[in-house]
Amino acid sequence: MKVAGISYDGGYQQYMVAPLEALTAMPEGLNDVEAAPLLCAGITTYNALRNSGAMPGDLVAVLGVGGLGHLGIQFANKFGYKVAAVGRGPESAALAKKLGASVYIDSKTTKAADELQKLGGAQLILATAPSSKAMSELIDGLGPNGKLMVVGVAAEPIEVTPIQLVNGSRTIQGWASGTPADAEDTLRFAELSGVRPMIETYPLEKAAEAYARMMSGKAQFRVVLTM
Repeated sequence: MKVAGISYDGGYQQYMVAPLEALTAMPEGLNDVEAAPLLCAGITTYNALRNSGAMPGDLVAVLGVGGLGHLGIQFANKFGYKVAAVGRGPESAALAKKLGASVYIDSKTTKAADELQKLGGAQLILATAPSSKAMSELIDGLGPNGKLMVVGVAAEPIEVTPIQLVNGSRTIQGWASGTPADAEDTLRFAELSGVRPMIETYPLEKAAEAYARMMSGKAQFRVVLTM
């Protein structure tokens, strides 16, 4: 796997050289500013959901209402799942509902796993928030044959006991992005379904300011450079 800006030069410039096999065709109905976050956060959540085994009508919980989560909620809604968004604090409730969640669970004031069990148990929990502690606390919210799909990256271990997995035949799986063909599927589905990232734009000349905004953690939810 080779990443622009890490494996070779690329990124903050008007022109770049890229490997032919890494290119993705863009639908006419999406502009580059909308498409940019879909080629990272978008493909990660879209691809994880469509490979999770969850079926339309299933209860799917999305942990986190941020850069990955706000797209995961939209995709899950468009896939026909009953979507429960799990966040910390009441401030994300209105946004989660606007994005397509049927239920918002505040993990600060309730035990989120118990709330998911009251809804019948989640067939899938898409863990987008980079918090191993939050992931560990949600495992008991899985229903029979439920799966915790990890896409948010954290350094600490996820804590789980064997009995938590054996009871209900639960599984934990990681998922990493996808291929250029998967990226094209993501863009086409977004174009058809109306899924769009929430972005803040900066001109290329203000790349340093945009980077600082991104690193501050206050952007909602992706910072995109415009040419």
